[in-house]
Amino acid sequence: MNLDPGLLRAFIAVTEAGGFTKAARRLNLTQSAISHQIRRLEEEVGRPLLYRTTRTLTLTEDGEDFLRYATQILDAMQAVTRRFHSSPASGVVRFGAPDIFMGERLPVLLTQFSRAFPNVRLDVSVGMSIDSEAMVAAQELDLAVVLCVKSHKHGSGDEGIVLRRTRFVWAAAESFEVREGASLPLAFFPAPCVNRRVAVETLDSLPVDWHVAFTSSSQSGIRAAVMAGLAITVLTRDDLEPGIAVIDGQYGLPALPEAEFRLLWGKGEKTLAAKEFGRLVLDTPVEHPLRSREARAA
Repeated sequence: MNLDPGLLRAFIAVTEAGGFTKAARRLNLTQSAISHQIRRLEEEVGRPLLYRTTRTLTLTEDGEDFLRYATQILDAMQAVTRRFHSSPASGVVRFGAPDIFMGERLPVLLTQFSRAFPNVRLDVSVGMSIDSEAMVAAQELDLAVVLCVKSHKHGSGDEGIVLRRTRFVWAAAESFEVREGASLPLAFFPAPCVNRRVAVETLDSLPVDWHVAFTSSSQSGIRAAVMAGLAITVLTRDDLEPGIAVIDGQYGLPALPEAEFRLLWGKGEKTLAAKEFGRLVLDTPVEHPLRSREARAA
């Protein structure tokens, strides 16, 4: 069986987009062309890969297996191309990201890029207290992943590409207690930090007594303080860990706004190196942090 990579890309696009029309837009093809490619693929495989109705499109059992193999094949082809293709990309790529975004996946991404583009130097800034959005606007970074507040008040707008959606939550140890009427202890990253800003702006509008009990520039420091029952903090829902609970609605604390991780680009002309790095960020699957930890522990 000699499978055409174009047919594999069409199949993956259809499954990810959930339909032929959206897949056609993604691949800049007509809907009839996509339908023809899927028919050709099913003929070559010799089995139906999709269930089609007037309203839904789902994978068959063979389709589920084939999707996994198709993804592995295309990933392997891309890896070979990047490894052995002599890229003209050179120069410096300046990238910023919060340390909660990719976690353990970020070093792997940086290694992949360095191997594929040995003539490009990476200048990476990672941390919750780095104002990546301002640095992109000031052209101090070529591109950055930023955590944006999704609300009319903060006006995150439509800049950049949405990578992951989540929500801010008040979080504390499952054993956390504070006596009635006492000042609420909070744990924060140093400013500027969007989690801290969301918390302070919300608290300032409430009749709640609070104080900063713990400050740390590291994610592990904040988690240690929270797990020890010393303080409440604001996390994204994806960053909850066993032993840390959402306490929205308790102690007079209201629900917090939704949030988005977005990939932002500088306003200047994109260099080839920056384009290639941005493409790799977009192509890199971003796992739910807790799920990835559970998978490693299983």
